[in-house]
Amino acid sequence: MKRLLNVGGNNKDILLPEIYANYEHLLLDIDPRGNPDILCDARNLVDLSNEKENFDAIYCSHNLEHFYRHDVKKVLTGFMHILKESGFAHIRVPDINALMRITVEKNLDIEDILYTSPIGPIMVLDVLYGYAAEIERSGNDFFAHKTGFTEQSLINALGSAGFSYVYTTCENLEISAIALKKEPNDYLKDLLQLHHI
Repeated sequence: MKRLLNVGGNNKDILLPEIYANYEHLLLDIDPRGNPDILCDARNLVDLSNEKENFDAIYCSHNLEHFYRHDVKKVLTGFMHILKESGFAHIRVPDINALMRITVEKNLDIEDILYTSPIGPIMVLDVLYGYAAEIERSGNDFFAHKTGFTEQSLINALGSAGFSYVYTTCENLEISAIALKKEPNDYLKDLLQLHHI
C-alpha cells in the first residue's frame, strides 16, 4: 500500500481528497491534541532518518503559511527528504494575490467578512494572519500565519528546495501545487489530473 504523510493536518477526522482513499494515512502534527502518528515540528523532517524516502505522497493543506518565510525552505527540504524518488507533494495555501485583488475590488476593510465557511465568518485579517477565533480559543501561536504566498512565490520556494516539476492551479482564494522530484509517470498524471493543468 502507498504511504501518505499528512503534514499539519490537525486530526484524522478531517477528510482528505478522494485521490488518497487507497493510501495508508499517517498524520504528522506539532499539536498532540489531534493524536498524530508522528508528533513533530515540520521544520525537523530531515531529522526523521528512519523515514528517509519512505513516503509516496505528502499532503500539506493550509499549513505551510504557518511558518516564517525563512523556515519554509526547511519544511520543503524535509518533504524532499522523506519522499520517494517517484513521490509527490500536494500543497494548498491561501492565494494572497487573489485576496489583495478582491479586497481592493470590493473596497473591504481588513476586518470585513470575506466569506462564510463551515467554521464561521472569515475576515480578510484571518486569511492574512490566521483564523483569529481559533488562535484566541486555543492559545496556540502556531495557528498564526507567519508568511504568505502568490502562485509564483510558491513555485519559487518549491524549486529552491529541489523540486524539479511543479504544477499549480489557483481558485477560490487558494493555490494548489503538485511538486515532484522527477517527471510524473502516466499513473501520476492521471491520478493528479496533471493533463488538465
